[in-house]
Amino acid sequence: MTSASPYVGRFAPSPSGPLHFGSLVAALGSWLDARAARGTWLVRMEDLDRPREQPGAAEAILRTLQDCGLTWDGTVLRQSGRDAHYAAALERLRAAGQVYPCGCTRKEIADSSTGLARDGAQVYPGTCRHGLAPGRAARAFRVRTTSEPVRFIDRLQGPQAQALEREVGDFVLLRADGLYAYQLAVVVDDAAQGVTDVVRGADLLESTARQIWLQTLLGCATPRYLHLPVAVNAAGEKLSKQTHAAPTGPHSLPAALDFLGHAPPPELRAAPVRELLAWAVQAWDPARLPRQRALPAPDRDET
Repeated sequence: MTSASPYVGRFAPSPSGPLHFGSLVAALGSWLDARAARGTWLVRMEDLDRPREQPGAAEAILRTLQDCGLTWDGTVLRQSGRDAHYAAALERLRAAGQVYPCGCTRKEIADSSTGLARDGAQVYPGTCRHGLAPGRAARAFRVRTTSEPVRFIDRLQGPQAQALEREVGDFVLLRADGLYAYQLAVVVDDAAQGVTDVVRGADLLESTARQIWLQTLLGCATPRYLHLPVAVNAAGEKLSKQTHAAPTGPHSLPAALDFLGHAPPPELRAAPVRELLAWAVQAWDPARLPRQRALPAPDRDET
């Protein structure tokens, strides 16, 4: 991205449940950063993992965003209709020798793994990198990585580096169940939508080097990144459907601004949504954001 590029941001929720406080924080931070820059803000529904999708969740998320005044530009992009684009990117990488078939099961990887990556996944030991063993069929397709660290500067978290071959291993682009992996889809879609700035939760910070690696291989521009603190419950768990996070709405906007280090003045805490957001756009300053990767959510939004 160059300084002359128009700002294009995005919020990309997974429709596995209703919008909760943690996802509201990510949406609000992304929206404010875009609006303060007088840029475009897109919404992309990451409904790639069909088995995890909850019926009606996508529409509920969009309604909640509207109720919270977080209006988006253009139409909502849905990953579930974009398999052809992911297939084309995978074929480009395969033709360049960057992708190979893998016949390993999860158990085999766990048994032979060289350890855990920073995001808790098993580091792939490269078992199939030089070809499938006799009698083995391809279960997934992986992209080759190198020992050269991928480096970037996060706008909030600062300088980052990850040696993918050692710290992650060759990672999956097409899963054993036939679904395209998030890492490939997000890179293809960010490029297709001209995204210049990604503002999201710090739980995705460890994925960023993989995405930059794919951007490099596919010749895509690398956006700027800003990873916000993740909201966690009293047990230190990220708020999610799995941790029974409660649905949220406009009542949580003042608390979300507090969480982001932009506490509104007392007289605005009960103001109409439009008035509160107008103040927040003018007040937005990334230097005020907490640098911690995780922070406790307000009690009423934990469960």
